[in-house]
Amino acid sequence: MCELLGVTSKNKITMDAYLDTFFSHSAEHRNGWGLALFDDGQAFIEKEPVRAMDSLCLKRRLKKGIQTSKCIAHIRRATIGQVNTNNSHPFVKCDDSGRMWVLAHNGTIFDSDILAPYQYVQEGTTDSERILFYLVDRMNRFLIRHKKLPDVDARIRIVDEMIRNIVPGNKVNLMIHDGSLFYVHKNEAGTMYMKEENDGVIFSTQPLEPEGWEEVVQNRLLVFQDGKLLYVGPAHDHTYVLDEEKMRLLFFDYASL
Repeated sequence: MCELLGVTSKNKITMDAYLDTFFSHSAEHRNGWGLALFDDGQAFIEKEPVRAMDSLCLKRRLKKGIQTSKCIAHIRRATIGQVNTNNSHPFVKCDDSGRMWVLAHNGTIFDSDILAPYQYVQEGTTDSERILFYLVDRMNRFLIRHKKLPDVDARIRIVDEMIRNIVPGNKVNLMIHDGSLFYVHKNEAGTMYMKEENDGVIFSTQPLEPEGWEEVVQNRLLVFQDGKLLYVGPAHDHTYVLDEEKMRLLFFDYASL
């Protein structure tokens, strides 16, 4: 699987120690890294299909020090899709209004008729990128149907509905940023934690230090803006439990393509 790190805050947080610890986990997640920073209305995204701890680019980036109020970081252990730049997270796509959506996924889509069509238009080959294409497609349909931009409530509703449509039978741990709102969801126990800091919240697949972390609520969409919790979605009952046989069959099916 993969690991995720995310930040949403009113004020910038010094992330050097957190990112050093997070990217050190690439010893076990060696198939790529990505870092997206969203500050001052700009989006700065870097990613490579190499092990984070071996990346000279990342070492130079971290050496400068990073203070941010909004970010998503990812280290990949591939399950579906080759190891290349197009399959590295986070994924980025603009909807027809020009809004940029950035998504990182820690999970696996074992089966989804909803997502399958996007394999023919996506740039890479991962199930994770198909989630983003589906989400942006839903936003574009709203624009066509209502002839107006989706406001905060509409965007939250669309993301929540999207997750409910794809989560049955699948592991869907997500972090999404839309330029304003930060969305978080997990549906497997013990796979995402959070810590409050400096009028904000840091999220990570694993606690990045011994104290101060609590597990993120499961099977509910959480939506934040500048570190403030805006929305807690209703719970669904699609908890993912690791099935080694399903995972083995997935690897077999993919290897046979």
